Amino acid sequence: MAIDLLGPSLEDLFNYCNRKLTLKTVLMLADQLINRVEYMHSRGFLHRDIKPDNFLMGLGRKANQVYIIDYGLAKKYRDLQTHRHIPYRENKNLTGTARYASVNTHLGIEQSRRDDLESLGYVLMYFLRGSLPWQGLKAGTKKQKYDKISEKKMSTSIEVLCKSYPSEFVSYFNYCRTLRFEDKPDYSYLKRLFRDLFIREGYQFDYVFDWTILKYPQIGGSSSRGRHESGKAAMHAGPSVQKPEKVSVGKEIREKFSGAVEAFSRRNPTSPSPRGDHSKHRSFEEVAVHKDVYRDQEKGRNSSRYGSSSRRPIISSSTRPSSSGDHTDSRTGRLTSSGNRSSASHRNIQPMYETKQPTYMRSGSTRGNRDDPLRSFELLSIRK
Repeated sequence: MAIDLLGPSLEDLFNYCNRKLTLKTVLMLADQLINRVEYMHSRGFLHRDIKPDNFLMGLGRKANQVYIIDYGLAKKYRDLQTHRHIPYRENKNLTGTARYASVNTHLGIEQSRRDDLESLGYVLMYFLRGSLPWQGLKAGTKKQKYDKISEKKMSTSIEVLCKSYPSEFVSYFNYCRTLRFEDKPDYSYLKRLFRDLFIREGYQFDYVFDWTILKYPQIGGSSSRGRHESGKAAMHAGPSVQKPEKVSVGKEIREKFSGAVEAFSRRNPTSPSPRGDHSKHRSFEEVAVHKDVYRDQEKGRNSSRYGSSSRRPIISSSTRPSSSGDHTDSRTGRLTSSGNRSSASHRNIQPMYETKQPTYMRSGSTRGNRDDPLRSFELLSIRK
């Protein structure tokens, strides 16, 4: 029989990491471990010897994938055709590894799916704590040692076992211990417990385990601490750096173009209109059409200092010129309907803010100049 060549076991990697794994690594492992046990159960088998030595990492491209091995103690718990579950029995000898065996296994009860999952919970706490409370007990015989482990395991409450660790681990054990003999575990619920915790802790599922960081220290710096520190720095430093720049740019633009607008208004006086502020709008529109007067002299400084398109004002759809020449309509004021629409839309314009217009505004203004004679002719025709 040929099997795939696999990498080190989780016990080997646990020792490599000085017998302590971080919460992030344990949660990433938990997701895969539950998946492996769930798959085995879906094929109708119990493993009955869940421990770190029986989980191996892959090699090469599959170095981040967990494999489950050693089916020497595996047992078929139901028939795949009839789905009939094995019967409940007692007075069974302990099968598996006493350190990770479930409480029911110590009591001599036939193992079922719930027991594999409880053993998996002990494996996870072993990785987090570094050891389990019933390790290192001395006894004369193996049976006496098993009895001591069983006594210590049953006297240690779940809350004490998981003390100073997230409550999700307590929930995991409580769920496993409330399952009945033939119950099908809710694997999705157990995975969701740890996935929600993983997200709440702000971890990234990047397959950077503790042993990866020890082997490649540069990966650990960039994947965990560097990411959080850069995020915090951006949160604190971002507004204080950008806000002064935004204020100074707006102020400088207003100062730069206000003089040009006033000078152009003095050179081109307009007759009073029924609306008090109509002359102001007309002078701004004339500047938008004839802005070539000052565009050339300011082009060099504007392109270097305010050349970024991200700082140009966004023109709303209500003030965007149409291809039919709305600027000409508002400038002449000959037609009542178009004049009212134009003045209503231009009443909302802030002249000192929109003097720097996008390219499509420039082309629309230029096209309006070329169409002035034709537009005047059309207006005369309508009046007749």
